[in-house]
Amino acid sequence: MKKRFLALIPATVLATGLLLFTGVSQAADDGGLVTLRAAPVSAPEKEPTGEGLKKVRDTDPLDRNFTDQPPMVSHEIDKYPVTLKANKCMDCHSWENYKKERATKISKTHFEAADGTVLSHVSSRRYFCVQCHVPQVDAKPLVANTFQRAR
Repeated sequence: MKKRFLALIPATVLATGLLLFTGVSQAADDGGLVTLRAAPVSAPEKEPTGEGLKKVRDTDPLDRNFTDQPPMVSHEIDKYPVTLKANKCMDCHSWENYKKERATKISKTHFEAADGTVLSHVSSRRYFCVQCHVPQVDAKPLVANTFQRAR
């Protein structure tokens, strides 16, 4: 135990020295938190207000390029935050609201846990929509390729 304690002393001195050397200081408004690169610590997450949300599609959905490709989002997503506390995508795409909002219903696969059990809520593995579903853009490819979409 004494060896472990003695090993911590140089690490603590080194970390303190690095903070002093890089000029990192703790600001009063960030709760005393600092980052390794002296970047400001962002304010606490705010609950989304839902102001400015669109109720219409920006474009028609594009065809999928391969089997099991997650569908792309046919509207802007900037004003639809997904945080630990709220998922604005569900305001339109949940099973309760999709008909009223004329939106695509979330797939039942999003309610399965990693072990295959069916949940009564969206699985934490599928909660952050934009990790799979991206906004579609009709843009020229950056690199030439010979990819052919699935038929």
